[in-house]
Amino acid sequence: MRQSSLGRIAQLESASLVIPGMLVFTMGVIIPMGLGFFYSLTSWDGYTKELPWAGLSNYVNIFRDANTMKAWWFTIEFTVFNTIAQNILALVFAVALDGGIKGKTIYRTIMFVPCLIAPVVAGYIWLRMYSDVLPALSAALGLKTDFRLFGSGRTVLSGLLVVNQWQWVGYWMLIYLAGLQSVPVELYEAARVDGASRIRQFFKITIPMLAPAFTICIVGISIGSLRVYDLMVSSTGGGPGRSSTSIIYQIYNTAIGGRQYGYGSAISMTLIFVLLLIAAAQLGILRRREVQL
Repeated sequence: MRQSSLGRIAQLESASLVIPGMLVFTMGVIIPMGLGFFYSLTSWDGYTKELPWAGLSNYVNIFRDANTMKAWWFTIEFTVFNTIAQNILALVFAVALDGGIKGKTIYRTIMFVPCLIAPVVAGYIWLRMYSDVLPALSAALGLKTDFRLFGSGRTVLSGLLVVNQWQWVGYWMLIYLAGLQSVPVELYEAARVDGASRIRQFFKITIPMLAPAFTICIVGISIGSLRVYDLMVSSTGGGPGRSSTSIIYQIYNTAIGGRQYGYGSAISMTLIFVLLLIAAAQLGILRRREVQL
């Protein structure tokens, strides 16, 4: 009897820890997603009480809407290039600052400081850099380089990628640094005894041992890139034209600016589906890679 009562007490204690989190998750995630899916099946404008039923027509219109498809294409481009560039740069800086370089703590701090700046502020800083500071510096040095990357649809993606690398490379660098410092030194010593070069050690020891860090960084950067929004708000405003309108920016313009809340909800539902699909695929592939290693 006493053991059973102690078991019930333990279960109640466990429930008391789990239930609050589940309630918050349900109220903050599950219910809003359910409402969002319901609204996506209507043509609600977000203001009136009427909820005209639209069925799946909003989802069909996504593929017919040139602006939405253009926003999707820009978001995919930004995600692919940003994920590749940010992982490579973060790994390079991590390896460089993991050695015996003097003042490496200062360099790490300098690399991490931009992460503390809000993306809206970072976008405004680089808007001024591209439009005022760098052109003035170029003119003073007698150069003819055009730094106004936000002013053309052909260069705006490159400009945004530069800003994003500047702000977030230091954050992901720290994750790679933590992974590098967890690699046993004995592995490198054994490799040197066997005559392995540094390059061979890097690809045969360092890269495989960083598999968990790769999982975190690749998934984190790609999901963050798909959700990019605030950077564009303060830097390009989605322009020139619609050349830098991300999918979340398009959702805002559609639901709030265009008073098409139902259609905007449908776009947001597709974004959630894509996020879950990509995260699941990446985790499945990368986790399997970790186990194989």
